[in-house]
Amino acid sequence: MDTCDLGKAATAELDGQGRIVAWTRAAERLLGYPAAEILDHSAAELLAVPGDTARVAAIARWCRAGDGWGGSVAARHRDGRELQLAVQVTPVVDGRAAGPDRERWSVLALEEWRMPGGGVNQLMLEPFLAHAPVGMAVLDTALRYVWVNDVLEKLIPLERRLGRTVHEVLPKLEAEGFQERMQRVLATGSPVMDYEFQSPTYADPSQERAYSASFFVLDDPRGHRVGIWYMVIDVTERWRAQERLALLNDAGARIGSTLDVNRTAQELAEVAVPPLADFACVDLLDSVIRGEEPASATVGSTPLMRRSGQQSVNEGCPEAALAIGQAVERAASSPIAQCLFQGESLVEPVLDLDHSAWVTETPERAAVVRTFGLRSVLIVPVRARGVTLGAATFVRSARLGPFVADDVRLAEELVGRAALCVDNARRYTRERTAARVMQRNLLPHELTGGSALEAASWYFPADAPSGVGGDWFDVIPLSGARVALVVGDVVGHGIDAAATMGRLRTAVRTLANLDLPPDELLARLDDLVIGLVETRGADAAAEAEYASVAATFMGATCLYAVYDPVSRKCTMARAGHLPPAIVTPDGSVDFPELPAGPPLGLGAMPFESVERELAEGSLITLYTNGLIEACGRDIGVGLNRLSNALAAPGATLKEIGGNVVQALLTGPPSDDAALLLARTRALGAHQVASWDLPADPAVVSGARLLADRQLTEWGMAPLVFSTELIVSELVTNAIRHAAGPLTLRLIRQAAPDALICEVFDASSTSPRLRHARTTDEGGRGLFIVAQLTRRWGTRYTPTGKIIWAEQGAGSETAAA
Repeated sequence: MDTCDLGKAATAELDGQGRIVAWTRAAERLLGYPAAEILDHSAAELLAVPGDTARVAAIARWCRAGDGWGGSVAARHRDGRELQLAVQVTPVVDGRAAGPDRERWSVLALEEWRMPGGGVNQLMLEPFLAHAPVGMAVLDTALRYVWVNDVLEKLIPLERRLGRTVHEVLPKLEAEGFQERMQRVLATGSPVMDYEFQSPTYADPSQERAYSASFFVLDDPRGHRVGIWYMVIDVTERWRAQERLALLNDAGARIGSTLDVNRTAQELAEVAVPPLADFACVDLLDSVIRGEEPASATVGSTPLMRRSGQQSVNEGCPEAALAIGQAVERAASSPIAQCLFQGESLVEPVLDLDHSAWVTETPERAAVVRTFGLRSVLIVPVRARGVTLGAATFVRSARLGPFVADDVRLAEELVGRAALCVDNARRYTRERTAARVMQRNLLPHELTGGSALEAASWYFPADAPSGVGGDWFDVIPLSGARVALVVGDVVGHGIDAAATMGRLRTAVRTLANLDLPPDELLARLDDLVIGLVETRGADAAAEAEYASVAATFMGATCLYAVYDPVSRKCTMARAGHLPPAIVTPDGSVDFPELPAGPPLGLGAMPFESVERELAEGSLITLYTNGLIEACGRDIGVGLNRLSNALAAPGATLKEIGGNVVQALLTGPPSDDAALLLARTRALGAHQVASWDLPADPAVVSGARLLADRQLTEWGMAPLVFSTELIVSELVTNAIRHAAGPLTLRLIRQAAPDALICEVFDASSTSPRLRHARTTDEGGRGLFIVAQLTRRWGTRYTPTGKIIWAEQGAGSETAAA
């Protein structure tokens, strides 16, 4: 029978001579003797080996010397069979001072069970179990404690356990978990293994430890359930190891989710609190935040740092003295400065509130430490690739206890992983800044439409974090007060597409200065792209790069338009690009039918121009497919939305552009998107004067007189002398080297303030600037024109050519 079944224990009482003076019914059931037969008899008569007086005397001496005795005894049942009993003898009245007649001994006996196979019994195991290194307890079927070993007794005193239920002894959640599993064991007889839980220690309730409990049923030899026993093992170190591994895994998943330096620092602080610390802050060098190389720390000075991340178990981080982004001012002797100089972690397991350098650095910090009960601090340098980027500070209160060696190693591993992410973010920031600078330099800083038009633009790269894309637009002033509008789209986005875009934009500007018509300009640009691709492909060692470059160049599209404010005509051609939208002053929208032409770099088909006369105040809209096809919508839907957004008579360009962006870009664009709006102006008769002249040398003086009168009428008398020389040279040159008829035209341009002189002739021969020798009688005409003007040139027309010269109307000409 199990010793825990106290209700079935046999009890008896002996006097100082070993005679039985009290007998219970349980004793009668156990040994078969009624009280009448056994009272006043010697207890030795019940032994299986009667007459063993030496053993009885030894037991008596042991009882008196040790205040009791426990052991295994072989007893004889009344029917003659032998029973092995577990016996516990304890004194009832201490009669050693008053004589043996006053002695009384209580005897408790239970039938003993043996381990399977025999040999080792429960009584023999009890001393070992009591002192076992794991906690053990026995409970009856009502889940009341009846026995605990020394380990559990140290956690909760014995008097607070025995006879009480688990709900009366253990914390609520722990008791509920124990009771659920114990009841399951009692019901099924199957053990429950490795139930893990956390519980505060009774010596320090602020500290929690982890335990693993296993529960087993207790059956008597007849198979009756008599109770539960369980053992508890402290698995705090294993639990902490698992928590550290889980924390590192969590850090790997959460830290570095973006390529933003400050966000990465904040993620480090958020991961560390609350598992590792009660408060954490990350201070990074200001140069690191800007994406630059980390500033070197020198003895005697501390580089500028900024608070980049912080987290607390208390809402709002009341422990923090700084807000995110604020400068961190630390003396060269401060712990954080020492951490930067030495590149090693600094730890104070237990803060000395009166002498700790970290506590006494500022009065505000000392007050915070006392207010929030901070007890331990750890400062870890944020280092990556051998360079210090900043420092991370971790602070604990009593909740987690002091930082130990394992905590320091964990924090260093955590910070080391985060440091690589911070450095990657720093490098990305540097590259992104460089890319943005390049993008700003590649795109026009301001759009100048002069007297021809008013322009505004919008650009949205698909690669939003870097702000770099391959779409471009431009407004290029041309001769004769004309303006070129261009928009292009390069396949892909990012720095490669931006570089390609920059080359194409430069090429278009160069070709535009040749005053080529739109179709011819696109043909020249197409030839240029083919040449660039073939040049790259000549290097066999760069085949992969060649394939990428070829795809980028050959995937480029372009639309080029030239608007003349004098004739109000707009000439357009496109290379695989979407057609422009033309909005009349009354708000009606039209998409002109332009021959599509192939994308650049194919060289398969010619390009064609279309000319259209526009009313003054018309709106020319150029755009890229990223604007129309945003969010994967059908191109027809996009064009319809664009048309509706543009139909806003009387609205400013800024208002119209806002309407377009709001209607089409409902989310981040999947491709780069560009929009260019240009509202046309017209030069009236009061700004343009034109005369047809015969091809006769005698007409030169008359041409000078016409120009003189017109400038006087315009109030531009300071330009009369220089203009007479220019008109004389250009008309003379046309008469001498070209064919008539001739036309002289003067254009007064208000923005920028300039005077343009043009001479039309029927020849396609281009003049060239000569440097005449001192003995030559002629050849100095164009040289004189070049000296008197800020620019001059030639452009061709379907019937011949135009030689033009542009003068500044202000101080430039006076100085000349």
